Amino acid sequence: MKITAFHTFIVPPRWLFLKIETDEGISGWGEPVIEGRARTVEMAVKELSDYLIGKDPRFIEDHWTVMHRGGFYRGGPIMMSAIAGIDQALWDIKGKALNVPVHELLGGRVRDKIKVYSWIGGDRPADVAASAREVVSKGFLALKMNATEELQIVDSHDKIDAAVERVASVREAVGPHIGIAVDFHGRVHRPMARILVKELEPYRLMFIEEPVLSENREALREIAALGSVPIALGERLFSRWDFKSVLQEGVVDIIQPDLSHAGGITECRKIATMAEAYDVALAPHCPLGPLALAACLQVDAVSYNAFIQEQSLGIHYNTANDVLDYARNKDVFRYEDGYVFIPSGPGLGVEMDEDYVRERANEGHDWHAPVWRHKDGSFAEW
Repeated sequence: MKITAFHTFIVPPRWLFLKIETDEGISGWGEPVIEGRARTVEMAVKELSDYLIGKDPRFIEDHWTVMHRGGFYRGGPIMMSAIAGIDQALWDIKGKALNVPVHELLGGRVRDKIKVYSWIGGDRPADVAASAREVVSKGFLALKMNATEELQIVDSHDKIDAAVERVASVREAVGPHIGIAVDFHGRVHRPMARILVKELEPYRLMFIEEPVLSENREALREIAALGSVPIALGERLFSRWDFKSVLQEGVVDIIQPDLSHAGGITECRKIATMAEAYDVALAPHCPLGPLALAACLQVDAVSYNAFIQEQSLGIHYNTANDVLDYARNKDVFRYEDGYVFIPSGPGLGVEMDEDYVRERANEGHDWHAPVWRHKDGSFAEW
């Protein structure tokens, strides 16, 4: 079997899909994208395709090694996202060629299903109590919300009070046993994070995500000492080498590699195993499309330490298209009682509607992260 062609599709709402074709008529799909940099990642995919055309797609580990190590300069969000989508597509091809799901090739699943959470509140969280009740009424057992709007490095306590009030309203709305994750989103700098973590302690949160930016994680030890809420981090880390120091420092309870940013199935499987050795949980980051979610579920299926999965069905970004729009098999992600079942179809398990993909690619997208500013005119972290 030989790789014959690469096709990329920039599609709404903010995704990039990849199709890899072979001379035996078996095609694989992946989702190589960094939100807001789809065209840049698309070009990186095309550059990597020059090496892969004509190669046997089944030698996934070797291809991954060459893509990562062969360019001398390595790592980072663009290159690792390009590798991730290619890696997903290669696993999809191999699974389809053998007529088995990817998780069977990774050693076989340790679970049939995994708990999922749903987003509420949007980028600027509002009316979160009503949104939380709606999500729980649909059967979800866990939800996630942004903690704050923009915050200066040192800011006023009224913004802290407003954030705490929102979380309190959600806890009151859903009761004591629904999981609530609060995403600081890197918007909160160390001085205010210390205050906010302490203030949120009474609300029995499932986890706090990115209490500070990953590059400022030296503050995590101090923040972790202020409360008992598990700390999650990892969507802006891109390889096992990035995660190595985080795990060695011993202050993160949950890692969140993104299967479309951190080297794909091959790399995230290794990251998950590293984390298990440190007794750290796995909760893959996935505010993306159907292929990214399917890839996450393949790794969740074989990772003992996976405990919950993010998914973007109905997320505030999905205004033009949603997760299932591009799949022919709309039942690929079967939700039940707050869980989603692991896909059992060959490869990633998603049967892509290529005609619809091509139709929507004619529209494409030009999504970029918003640029926020503080009242003084300075840049604010989104």
